[in-house]
Amino acid sequence: MTNEKPKVFISYCWSTAGHCERIRLYAERLVNDGVDVILDQWELSEGQDKYAFMEKMVTDKTVTHVLIFSDQEYAKKADNREAGVGTESQIISKEVYDKVDQQKFIPLVSERQTDNEPHLPIFLKSRIWIDFSTPEAANDNWERLIRVLYGKPIHQKPVLGTTPSYLTFDATKPMLPTIGKFIALRDAMVNSKPTVSLCRNDFLDAALSFADGLRIRKDPQVEFIDEKILEDLRTMLPLRDQLIDWLLLETALRPDSETEKILIDFLEKLLVLKHRPPEVMQWSESWFDAHRIFVYEMFLYLLAVLVKQEKFGIIHGIVTTHYLLPESESHPGRNFVSFDRFYAHSDALEFRKKRLNLKRISLIADVIKERATRKDIPFSDIMQAELVVMLIILLSDDQRWYPHTLVYSGRGGTRFPLFVRATQHKHFPRLVDITGISTGDELREKFKLGCERHKVNNWTDLTFWADVSFWDSMNMDALDTIT
Repeated sequence: MTNEKPKVFISYCWSTAGHCERIRLYAERLVNDGVDVILDQWELSEGQDKYAFMEKMVTDKTVTHVLIFSDQEYAKKADNREAGVGTESQIISKEVYDKVDQQKFIPLVSERQTDNEPHLPIFLKSRIWIDFSTPEAANDNWERLIRVLYGKPIHQKPVLGTTPSYLTFDATKPMLPTIGKFIALRDAMVNSKPTVSLCRNDFLDAALSFADGLRIRKDPQVEFIDEKILEDLRTMLPLRDQLIDWLLLETALRPDSETEKILIDFLEKLLVLKHRPPEVMQWSESWFDAHRIFVYEMFLYLLAVLVKQEKFGIIHGIVTTHYLLPESESHPGRNFVSFDRFYAHSDALEFRKKRLNLKRISLIADVIKERATRKDIPFSDIMQAELVVMLIILLSDDQRWYPHTLVYSGRGGTRFPLFVRATQHKHFPRLVDITGISTGDELREKFKLGCERHKVNNWTDLTFWADVSFWDSMNMDALDTIT
C-alpha cells in the first residue's frame, strides 16, 4: 500500500434503488473510518462515460482496492458483458479485471443463491469473499473489511521463532532422554491429571540424571579444560530450554504455595551438580565449572520466569530459604547455605581469557548472552533477574554475588521495567513481596546502609559500573513516589 490511508473504488450494479442506497451508506461509513471512497453517485455527472470512468478508477495506481459488491444482477451482467456494453452500471468485466493485480479486488457478496452459494461472476468464483448478504452479516464483517483495507488483519502470522534446540542437538550424541517424559508431564499438567506429581518426578529425575552424567569423574585428558567446559555447556543447552519450558508451565498452572515448595526442591537438586560426585576422591575444581555455570544460569532464568509470571512472593521464598548442602560438601555444624551458593565463578574461563588474550570483562557473561536465544525470555530479562539478586544481596549482611550479566547493561544504564514501574505506588508492592520492606523510604534507607556495609564504592572490579550505580539502576530515588 502506497497511501497512508486506503483509497477504494466501489463497483456495483444499479439493480434496485434500495441496493444503490445501501451502497451509498456503506461508502459513507467507509469514509467515516478514514477510507477515501470513489463512488459514481458522488463523482459522475450527466454526459460522462461510466465505462471509461470505471476502467480509469480500476487501473489508477493510487486506488489501493476495488470493492466489488456482487449480487445476482452484477454476476449476470459481468458474465454476459463484452467490453463497452452495458455501461449503465459500474460493473467490472474480465477484460478490466485482467489488467491489474487481482489482489486489488475484494468481493463483497451482497446476495446469495437459493442454495446459499454466493452470486459472483465466474472470474471471481475462486476468490475469498466477505459476506455482506444481510445487514447482520455486513455488521459482523465490517471490522474484517476495514482491517483488510488498512493491511491489519485480525490473524497475523507470528514472527518466525528459533529452531528448536533438540533439532540443533548434535545428532551423533544421544537425544535428551527427557523429551517423552516432558510431553507426558505437560499433558498431565494442562489436563489436571492425578499423575502430575509422578510425571514431574519422572521428568526431573531424568533431567538431572542427564546433567549428572556429564559431570567429569576422571581426568578428561584434554589439552585445555576450558574447551571441555564450553562443549559440555553446549550439550546441556537443550536441557536448559526444556527446564525453562517446565518452569513456565509450573508457575502458570500451580498455586504459589505448591510451586514454591517444588522450586526449592528443584534448586536443592541443582545444587548437587555444582560439586564433585561423592564417589570421586581425586579431582580438580575446574572439572565442575560447566555445571557451576549451568546452575547459575538456571537460577537466573528461574528468577526471570518468576518476574515474568509476577510470582514475587515466590522470589522472596527462594532468596530467604536455607538450602541443604550435598552430602559431599556438608560437615558438622554446616549443613545449609543461602541462595548465593548458586553463583558461579570459573578459574578455567579466567585462564582462557589470558590464554587467548581476550579483552573481556566476564566470559561467563558472554556465554550466557550468547545462549540467550529465547524470544519469550530475552537477555534483558536475565539482566533484570540478576539486578533483583543484587537488591537482595545488598540488603543482606554477608551474602556475596558478582553480577556477571550486568556487564552488558551499557554505559548510561539500561532501563529495567520492574524497577521503573515501581515508581508508582500501585506497582511498588512487587518489590515489597520480594524484599519484605513495606515502603520506598524504608527500602532506600536499608539499601543505603547495605551498600555501605558491602563497601560497594570499593568494588574496583566492577569497571562496567563506572557511571551506572546499583542505586540508579534500581531507580531507588523514585521508588514509590507516584501515588
